[in-house]
Amino acid sequence: MPQLDTSTWFITILSTTITLFILMQLKTSLHNFPQTPSIKSVESTKTDKPWESKWTKIYSPLSLPQQ
Repeated sequence: MPQLDTSTWFITILSTTITLFILMQLKTSLHNFPQTPSIKSVESTKTDKPWESKWTKIYSPLSLPQQ
């Protein structure tokens, strides 16, 4: 069974890492980011819900009278 030649692994991994780093740097440098982000006004809209207009009470089983 032949031996696995690992003498070129270091340069292969190093060159791959450097290439990926350069590619990612180029990708992010070519991306256009907004210089001054604008503030959006958030306005809450009031919706009429039927359960908001009347008072409801939730009875827990422990607060009910014992039978």
